[in-house]
Amino acid sequence: MKYPILLPNIFNHPFTYESNIDLRVGDYVIVPFGSSRVTGVVWDEFEKNNRKNFKIRNILRKLNVTPLKKNTINFLNWFAEYNIIPKGMALKLVLLSSTAIEDKEKKFYKIFENKIKKTSIKLSNDQKNSLGKMNALNKKFRVHVLQGITGSGKTLIYFEALKPLISKGFQGLILLPEIGLTGQFEQKFFEYFGFKPAVWHSNISKKKKELIWSGVSRGDIKVIIGARSSLFLPFKKLGMIIVDEEHDQSFKQDEGVTYNARDMAISRASFENVPINLITAVPSIETFENIKKGKYGVSKLNERYKNSALPNYEIINLNNSKLENQSWLSDKVIEKANFHLEKNDQVLFFLNRRGFSPNVLCNKCFNTFSCPNCSINLVFHKKKNNLLCHYCGYKTDLKRKCLKKGECNFVFSGPGVERISEEVKKKFPNKKVEIFSSDTMNKKDSINKLDKIINNETQILVGTQLISKGFHFPSLNCIVVIDIDLSSQGHDLRAAEKNLQLYHQLSGRAGRAGKPATVYFQTYNNNTKMISDITNKNPDIFLERELEIRRKNKLPPFQRFISIILTGNNESKLEKEAFYFKNFIENKIEGKVLGPVNALLFRLKKKYRVRLLVRGPKTMKVQNSLAKIIPKYKFSSGIKLSVDVDPINFN
Repeated sequence: MKYPILLPNIFNHPFTYESNIDLRVGDYVIVPFGSSRVTGVVWDEFEKNNRKNFKIRNILRKLNVTPLKKNTINFLNWFAEYNIIPKGMALKLVLLSSTAIEDKEKKFYKIFENKIKKTSIKLSNDQKNSLGKMNALNKKFRVHVLQGITGSGKTLIYFEALKPLISKGFQGLILLPEIGLTGQFEQKFFEYFGFKPAVWHSNISKKKKELIWSGVSRGDIKVIIGARSSLFLPFKKLGMIIVDEEHDQSFKQDEGVTYNARDMAISRASFENVPINLITAVPSIETFENIKKGKYGVSKLNERYKNSALPNYEIINLNNSKLENQSWLSDKVIEKANFHLEKNDQVLFFLNRRGFSPNVLCNKCFNTFSCPNCSINLVFHKKKNNLLCHYCGYKTDLKRKCLKKGECNFVFSGPGVERISEEVKKKFPNKKVEIFSSDTMNKKDSINKLDKIINNETQILVGTQLISKGFHFPSLNCIVVIDIDLSSQGHDLRAAEKNLQLYHQLSGRAGRAGKPATVYFQTYNNNTKMISDITNKNPDIFLERELEIRRKNKLPPFQRFISIILTGNNESKLEKEAFYFKNFIENKIEGKVLGPVNALLFRLKKKYRVRLLVRGPKTMKVQNSLAKIIPKYKFSSGIKLSVDVDPINFN
């Protein structure tokens, strides 16, 4: 009998194979492909327009794996169509290293046993109402937004909503925006439920991933806490999806197969016919628009858990409180920090910039140090004493031969968290200072560092945006935003929205244990609109205004954007090709083609980059027309194309 077998590769169609084995849609099989043996899945339809005269090869064997569900296959077909990628690449996201993991004996999954302990949590009236809304709709697909101010106990509510589903044998998926969050979150989950969830992200070992993949497929693992890629696990009996911090731009996968994990989670929930809950303090513009249209349900928490007060805000005008030479902290800020430290409060100095300095210059030869692979400056990391590219990973020692004579005499322009940490240690020599960034908190000892922060053994933190994402530090009652003016710069249509969400989340780290807390903003421009938006306790006012601006200018969420990036080694050849390609597609697709222009990061990983932007109606017609026309264009050798549907980052 003939079967359509989809393989995890660049093809958009299944291949036809033969077998005497009785197979069903979703079965995993091993098949010959060229000179290799690969894992494939029995798909739901044959390739259209098959050639009649070709040799059909035999399926080698069926794997002992729980079949992929039909509604998961439907989701993957839709996912490929929406994001304009081959179906085989969508399947590759499900398979682990291009292979399925055969079922193991039940004893292997004992570490994930899920006996729920009894907990007596007292919920506020607002929390009970929100939980009631969740539970009333927990039988089939719907999108519910839980919007609550930071520290209002949103996590408790969805834990309570998950509990009865797990008891009935269903599985739950909790998506988190950053892998740095999973350690503390795993502990919080264990304290509440009495068993450990399975954690899934890129730093998990291959052996552990194989066990989790198989356990999810069999239905033995009930709860997954994971980053973007956990969305593609082959759940046997999915009962609910939670997207925590739904507004976070980290849910966007920008490399390889590009997709927005939040949006794809909503679609997967739809195909699986299960509820999905979006959790946020400040909704994304897209989510806010869907709430307004009545497409998403919403419940709100306007009070902090146990009635803790929100932090106060204070602006420190740098025109009145001057910075000393080579200093980034005003006397006023030092005074405020001392005031809090004397009360045994923890203090956070916030600057969203990794490393020591973003610009390095030799004041003898005036040479600046740029990445040889990318059109971006190298960042000096003092702790490792190297210059590092944050895009391609290129690094080099700081010692450089001067173009004039001897060695370079370096001047560092601008601060990063390492530089701020150095200054803080000089100002507060008797305090324990810890840098909180992706360079320091994704290491094996990060749990120990977190414990010291929670226990107030670390008195001062210097952090990037990572610290704003869901951490609970009971003693943190003072936050100093070092350079609020820097945040308003950029070429991003979502810049205002992202800043509001970032600083609301950041402010929410302070005063969570009930003590008075204050967020201080250092600024040269104390009339800035951004500060007034951030300090307004009702973010919906900003969202309404931003939505109107987007509507007037025909921007998302009212129009669809699709970014097309062409890359190549030859700059002039690439620019010509971009114009040829635009002329080829612009009258054949739904929507208007803007550009081509050089991408803001013009050179990345030794490749030049040119961008086209397609703007069109919010229908699948835009994707479908592009999917038909792109394969018909023959690109010159060395030029590649990538497509990003609903791009988020324009910087």
